[in-house]
Amino acid sequence: MLGEISLAGGFLAGLASSLHCVGMCGGIASSLTLSLSPGGSQGDRVRVLLLAQMGRILAYTLAGAVLAAIGTGIYFGFDRAEAHYVMRWAGASILVYIGLSVMGWAPALSGLDRLGQGVHRFMGARFDGVFRAASPVLAGLVWGLLPCGMVYAALLYALLSGSVVSGGLVMLGFGLGTLPAVTAAALGLTRFLALARRPGTRHFVGLAIISLGFASAAIPWRALAALCGIPLD
Repeated sequence: MLGEISLAGGFLAGLASSLHCVGMCGGIASSLTLSLSPGGSQGDRVRVLLLAQMGRILAYTLAGAVLAAIGTGIYFGFDRAEAHYVMRWAGASILVYIGLSVMGWAPALSGLDRLGQGVHRFMGARFDGVFRAASPVLAGLVWGLLPCGMVYAALLYALLSGSVVSGGLVMLGFGLGTLPAVTAAALGLTRFLALARRPGTRHFVGLAIISLGFASAAIPWRALAALCGIPLD
């Protein structure tokens, strides 16, 4: 149950992320595709794009697992019942905030993206040659390490997820959730992007994320601890 909530919560957060920062990620995806398959066919570009996104999702998953391991280590340093209660509600609160932000009812997380735009430009100017020589998966790994406000929010959720597996699942789901819109942006599928940006779509995704946040908070903490394999004594 916990794994499904972690994966689903991460997926919806990723879907929400692609709705508000597809311009930046779509530009990176297009740049990588052109750099790594110059003059290639449409099939070659799609293959390179999918391999690069595989590397990006792998970077997210590893980062989520590492941060969850850190969070679990902190958890064991405190009273376990109280620490688990705090982590569970903090993680649920993050999901609710992401959902409200997607719906436009809370300050948008896209402001954090502007802090990373300088880093994106620096990376593009300094490492364009490296991207051209690298394999798509390696380039995707570097892409996954670039700053993004929604990635930070998802990583914080992963940190509080309670186990290494759950943290990895959060970020795996996040990466998979970004696939449709980022792929569409890179391939110029504007009709799909217009559908994704409709207010109704944003409200549906936001409400789904909020519902998962409430669901994760409603599950008894002892059941969650047992699912995570965390001793109660």
